[in-house]
Amino acid sequence: MVKLYSKEALEEIVKKRSEWESNVLPQWLSRMPERREEFTTLSNIVLKPIYTPEDLKDFDYMEKLGFPGTYPFTRGIHATMYRARLWTMRMFSGYGGPEETNERLKMLIKAGETGLSLAFDNPTLVGVDPDDPLAEGEVGIVGVSVPTIVDMEVVFRDINMGEVTTNMTINPPAPVLLSFYVAVAEKQGVSYDMIGGTTQNDALKEFIAQKTYVFPPEAAVKVAMDVVEWSVKNLPKWNPISISGYHIREAGATAVQELAFTLADGIEYVRQLIARGMDVDEFAPRLSFFFDSHINFFEEIAKFRAARRMWAKIMKDWFGARNPRSMWLRFHVQTAGCSLYPQQPWINIVRTAIEALAAVLGGCQSLHTNSFDEPFRVPSEFAAKIALRTQQIIAYEAGVADVIDPLAGSYFVEWLTDEMEERAWRYIERIEKMGGMLEAVKKGYPQREVEEASYRFQKEVEEGKRLIVGVNIFQEEEIEEIRRVPLLEFNQEEIEKRQKERVRKVRSMRDEAKWRRTLGELEKAAERGENIVPYVLNAVKAYATLGEIMGVLKNVYGTYSEPPHY
Repeated sequence: MVKLYSKEALEEIVKKRSEWESNVLPQWLSRMPERREEFTTLSNIVLKPIYTPEDLKDFDYMEKLGFPGTYPFTRGIHATMYRARLWTMRMFSGYGGPEETNERLKMLIKAGETGLSLAFDNPTLVGVDPDDPLAEGEVGIVGVSVPTIVDMEVVFRDINMGEVTTNMTINPPAPVLLSFYVAVAEKQGVSYDMIGGTTQNDALKEFIAQKTYVFPPEAAVKVAMDVVEWSVKNLPKWNPISISGYHIREAGATAVQELAFTLADGIEYVRQLIARGMDVDEFAPRLSFFFDSHINFFEEIAKFRAARRMWAKIMKDWFGARNPRSMWLRFHVQTAGCSLYPQQPWINIVRTAIEALAAVLGGCQSLHTNSFDEPFRVPSEFAAKIALRTQQIIAYEAGVADVIDPLAGSYFVEWLTDEMEERAWRYIERIEKMGGMLEAVKKGYPQREVEEASYRFQKEVEEGKRLIVGVNIFQEEEIEEIRRVPLLEFNQEEIEKRQKERVRKVRSMRDEAKWRRTLGELEKAAERGENIVPYVLNAVKAYATLGEIMGVLKNVYGTYSEPPHY
């Protein structure tokens, strides 16, 4: 055990703190009372006025910190961190049709983006084609419409898929969109070992938060694990799952809940893959995570550091991982969309900058910064470029990437990291007693916890206990200010018409016998419980549409409707 402080030093500090609290602090408080009775983080962790070595009296340096690139990876998974290589800068991109998204991607690459990130519209997210009645009025609204391999070809027109990595925020239809991507890369002449990127593919968080589920929980997890298993064996540079706390946080969870539920999801997936006969060191190095970075600066930094330490312990002690890379918690961060407000929209730029700085000080591997106009609609080119430039200023001007884990050793940061970890373990213990996260989700436990946290936060805002500039403090008449925001304009009706025509054209030009055969083989494979990805890939190459493939899988696995939570 390597303790930081001697018993004598701690006794002296306790004595001096007591004298300060008795003699100095009361005089100041009598003249300058504190602003409120209690200070808390967004997870309602009560904060003391100051932190000293006394708060770290049992702190073991090697157990809790160590060194970058070594267990428990609290200080970073790479020994050199940003001194050698900066984080990947991604901007969540995608709107309208494939043509519009292709232009946005090329603009961001030109502006210095180092990794692509695709957002899909709601019909694509739930696996229906643009000419499905359920898609009416939704095509291209919150992301790009990609119902066929032809659409994916247009998205990546004049972009070398062997030279970029692409993150795809897709969940139930993950095997279909991955197959579109792989098939288009093949057409470009890119070999499997050069295809790099991520499918989000996190089934469990759909039931907890995002709610774009399709299949029942067991089937949804099975399909997600098919993608992981196939990718590990065929795409060595692909991250087949991004275990996502981001959407859990955006739904109203606290930072502690986000941390706990994300790691609990990861534990469930590891168990599922081991149950398939896979060795933990075969697949664990390809697991990745996705977190939110909210506005409470130090809480977010502590969350990221605690997450690394907890996951390393879980992989080593729970699952017997031997490869250090299996213990790495590699994670992408997106700044908090739910912290952006339509009131005084320009100040959202400041919020995003603070949140991005927390992500960097927390040691993320890639980062997306939200645009200030996102409370209104898909970001304009102007707003997206400001968001990207925010990352670039942090990277190249602020100096925060020059030292590894610069906040390590802060009495407050280390105490808060420990506190976040301890509270997250309590949640994980409850989930384990329920039989794991799949069973907890079926019981509605994390769903209720998130709903209650969301309610508490909104109540605190309405009662003025949580202050938000422009919303319940320093309010202004914002009508003219909002009118000055240069919003993105596009013709949704025209895009929907174009997408309907394209999908119908694809259906008319394909080899019908081959198309029918591949869908039939997919259905039989799903019924037998086989890994469906090879069959989905064959169907995609036969020009089956997203909706057709998902329709086959719905017939086998069924669909899901969420029961009420009480």
